[in-house]
Amino acid sequence: MFVLNTHPDHNKPLDPADAETLSIEAAKEVERFLTYRDNHKPTPLHSLAGLAKELGIGAIHVKDEGFRLGLGSFKALGGSYAVIRLVLEEAGRKLGRTVDISELQSPAVREVAQGMTVGCATDGNHGRSVAAGAQLVGAKAAIFVHSGVSDERVAAIARFGAEMIRVEGTYDDSVAEAERVCNEKGWIVVSDTSWPGYERIPGLVMQGYTAMLNEAVRDLPQRPTHVFIQAGVGGLAAAVAGYFDVVFGKDRPRLIVVEPDRAACIYESARAGKPIKVEHGEATIMAMLECYEPSLVAWRVLTRTADAFMTIGEDDAAETMRRLARPTSGDPAIVAGESGGAGLAGLLSVMKNEKLRRELGLDSQSRVFVINTEGATDEARYENIVGAAPTAVLAAA
Repeated sequence: MFVLNTHPDHNKPLDPADAETLSIEAAKEVERFLTYRDNHKPTPLHSLAGLAKELGIGAIHVKDEGFRLGLGSFKALGGSYAVIRLVLEEAGRKLGRTVDISELQSPAVREVAQGMTVGCATDGNHGRSVAAGAQLVGAKAAIFVHSGVSDERVAAIARFGAEMIRVEGTYDDSVAEAERVCNEKGWIVVSDTSWPGYERIPGLVMQGYTAMLNEAVRDLPQRPTHVFIQAGVGGLAAAVAGYFDVVFGKDRPRLIVVEPDRAACIYESARAGKPIKVEHGEATIMAMLECYEPSLVAWRVLTRTADAFMTIGEDDAAETMRRLARPTSGDPAIVAGESGGAGLAGLLSVMKNEKLRRELGLDSQSRVFVINTEGATDEARYENIVGAAPTAVLAAA
């Protein structure tokens, strides 16, 4: 399914608060914060020249977040950054002065952090980031996971010392339960989705993602003409769309939002012209994108800066994982989890449809940017789909 953005706000300027959150200056500050992380290094940008030639377009570049901060996902940037910011702000209130990231491990800041508990709902990756951030600063973390989160992903979060709380139902049910329990106990909700009256912290999570985009812009040989970016609640898609709007202005690339057809809340909201919640149906293998209601902050950004919305099927996601693992024409092998290659899967789907190709202006001069948002965060599931372990894929590269 595919629809162009016909919202009345399309191509209007970003809301000033969103423009500030996703600004170049903010991205530089996020990168400064990252220099205080022991395991930080920029993630690779791969050129898929062979695939681009096969498809008849000029270039494809993939930002590979499977190596980010040892957590295997771009979300390592968002949740932990928000936790660090919140701890520094609380320390500033307690100490009566501005507290810089350079003081994060000082006794005074650690003492403040030890009295704080952060909580969130997660499909896996965001919770791992929040838990890792809490462990880094010495705070406590309570992570709410719904029925569909695999035991392997739960264990990956728990190793950071988080309290794991199982919730019956869907991701949206776990979001509601996390908000209820955190409010009851006086914990801080660090969510990557937003709702009325709760926007600042999800904005900080989105701001954390901009460090990845700063890296990409520095490494890209030319400005991209098209971006295919996956969405769950829409936070990443909005961060990419808003940041590129700030950086490139009227020359920003066309941005296409890609979702699973079994959990297409952004797509259906685009069709309706307003944010709506879709019904939960059959689960998708793209577990990190299985969300049924848009983030309001993300929706506000995407109405202005996304150009089209589309969905992909289960087979599209699985085939893209296999294609990245066993590339042709000299392209590098890339380990992409079930949700990781969804943006590329969107491009591959569009390129099979001549009408959509023309509508989006995809031709021999097009330069496409996508993000592999996760590596094999559930290795057993990855091997079942791809037919090889992630270590074997990388060893054969």
